[in-house]
Amino acid sequence: MSEQGWRHFLEATGVEDWVVLHGGATAVFRTGSLADSVRLAAAIAEIAGFEGSGRLLTVADDRLTVRLTRDLWALEPEHVDLARAVSATAARHGAPADRAAVQEVQLAIAAQPGAIDVGFWRAVLGYDPVADDNGVDPLGHGSTVWMQDLDETKPLRHAMHVDVSVAREHSQARFDAAVAAGGIVVHDAAPGHWILADRAGNKVCVCAWPDGAEFSADDEADVAAGEPATGTGRTETG
Repeated sequence: MSEQGWRHFLEATGVEDWVVLHGGATAVFRTGSLADSVRLAAAIAEIAGFEGSGRLLTVADDRLTVRLTRDLWALEPEHVDLARAVSATAARHGAPADRAAVQEVQLAIAAQPGAIDVGFWRAVLGYDPVADDNGVDPLGHGSTVWMQDLDETKPLRHAMHVDVSVAREHSQARFDAAVAAGGIVVHDAAPGHWILADRAGNKVCVCAWPDGAEFSADDEADVAAGEPATGTGRTETG
């Protein structure tokens, strides 16, 4: 696993429809009906190289969601050509991309190295492994569960938090909506990410990572420990 694949995707041209989320490259295409969504899904499934390796199509009556992988680190250079082919097919079907509708919700479960229990979470949720430290809903409906290896020197105050990964140009709107709904700002590192909490103190991180920014391992460890992220290692990429 390396950053080369997803960084290559972010730097590529012709993939403007796509958002790089925690779960990899994802696009939402708007359709006029359920039948239109099904027809578009069938056409995409016929693209050479599309079938297999974790591709996921989610059909709804007004949209089709396409995921090229189920994990960010599974993105490879060849996914760029695949994304372009999918976008071209959607354009021929008159289905415009909607980057504002793209998101990935992830449940991060923090634990000291010796207490990580990913097998339990996969079993109790009925999830499949994609990487050693996660589990994903085989139906593609539920949030990814990620086991966060907490630095042994970090005190653990909140064992779970939610990560919401969205397109970089829509992260501010998501943050604003959360604040308007009563969210409490714990840490503001705009435009890269924000940590918010509800009235009970439960935390959520709204972030443009990896679509628009890096998020360092130190930042993630701080969030898991219930502390504001330091921002070290985060640089804007677009």
